[in-house]
Amino acid sequence: MNPSKTLRDIMSADPVMVQPDTSIQEVARLMQSHDIGNVLITENDRLSGIVTDRDLVVRALTGNVDPNSAVRDYMTSASDLLTCTPETSLQDAAQQMADRQVRRLPVVDSGGKPVGIVSLADLAVKSSGGADETALEGISQPSHNQ
Repeated sequence: MNPSKTLRDIMSADPVMVQPDTSIQEVARLMQSHDIGNVLITENDRLSGIVTDRDLVVRALTGNVDPNSAVRDYMTSASDLLTCTPETSLQDAAQQMADRQVRRLPVVDSGGKPVGIVSLADLAVKSSGGADETALEGISQPSHNQ
């Protein structure tokens, strides 16, 4: 992995963001129309959470849930999220993602405002010079706690 590259070099800028009271149906429509698997949840321009397509399936669709339910009930809150800044090196981000077993990494500025998102695929595909195989492999390993 190129040690001089940072998340700014590979992040998807302008992530799709919604308010916590947005319906899960609207969030699903946004995911479909933007061909994405996650949406950031913000309040007052600050990250308050993330919801993924898997969250919608596992947490919402497996129950008898009203499609107009607020996304806040199905998101992972910001306090449980790993975030990094645009200046974080690719190697550091990959290691942190492996350590925490996350596949998506919101990128926030110094004020907590989301400015991008990086996925495991971004790290694997967009990092030149080859990826840090050890760190990237660690992200996809099944947890022994399951």
